[in-house]
Amino acid sequence: MKIGFIGTGNMGSAMMGGMIKAGVVEPENVMASDIFQAVVDDVAEKYNVNTSTDNRDVVDFANIIFLAVKPQYLAGAIDGIKDMDFSDKVVVSIAAGQSLEKLNGMFGKELKLIRVMPNTPALVGEGMSALSPNELVTDDESETVLKLFESFGEAEIVPEKLQDAVVGISGSSPAYVYMFIEALADGAVAEGMPRTQAYKFAAQAVLGSAKMVLETGEHPGALKDAVCSPGGTTIEAVATLEALGFRNAVIEAERVCIDKSREL
Repeated sequence: MKIGFIGTGNMGSAMMGGMIKAGVVEPENVMASDIFQAVVDDVAEKYNVNTSTDNRDVVDFANIIFLAVKPQYLAGAIDGIKDMDFSDKVVVSIAAGQSLEKLNGMFGKELKLIRVMPNTPALVGEGMSALSPNELVTDDESETVLKLFESFGEAEIVPEKLQDAVVGISGSSPAYVYMFIEALADGAVAEGMPRTQAYKFAAQAVLGSAKMVLETGEHPGALKDAVCSPGGTTIEAVATLEALGFRNAVIEAERVCIDKSREL
């Protein structure tokens, strides 16, 4: 298995580093390309992988090719490689909002494609990725790519029709969570806690709460109820969040995020 990355930004680098760290691929079996020589030099030094400033070298080298470029640069990147032979290759796109149909249109031919929505916690090995393969990708190929994404977090195969919902619930949601952590910290700072300490308390509380949901299998509502003692401090806070429209704000934010993804 040889892996190629066209684009070496934060997400591409995070994915590459996660795969290498987990041992699912050896550095000598990875090639990455970027238009800037300084960038590929940095990637080569950091991960000890093969590099190039020519995307065509990646296509020649790899049998699984990750298109890790931003949506606005995707058409240009594909235009420079679409005349090449992809018959024995799987192409994986992480560009938001770009459907399998659009991707096929950009290549101008049918090829094995997997559309993926990862998220930035992949940078710390806690990503959540959703994969949607087209009908040409075999089950074995899907499983191989799934394991690559599982090397830096969790990953699941979903129908493509759910990809916009994935953007709302996991692709963009780290930003909502960071805002929540910041707000929690601001509240503690207002009461005299040093900001650095407040961020640690808030972030650890969010991390621990998320692990409780994932590891206990309990409904989030049941876990919330377990913290809310009758007449206690937590139920007062929960009642205030409800009065101020906390749930509705989250749902509406997610809805506009999903709508924007559909527009893309």
